[in-house]
Amino acid sequence: MMDSRADIEVETLLRIALVLVIVVLVLELLSMLISGLATLLGFLQPVILLAVAVLIVLWLVDRL
Repeated sequence: MMDSRADIEVETLLRIALVLVIVVLVLELLSMLISGLATLLGFLQPVILLAVAVLIVLWLVDRL
């Protein structure tokens, strides 16, 4: 039986690695943005969470 582990070219592996690095960077930026908004709107956070929970409940019972 032939071993087929080397079927993927190096350029393809580098592109996959580059995409994964870009995804990690975007997630880090989103995390920083969300934490910045959370500190900016810190006193409104429970109200926003309650509103999201109410919207989800209304969506689930088809009242929205």
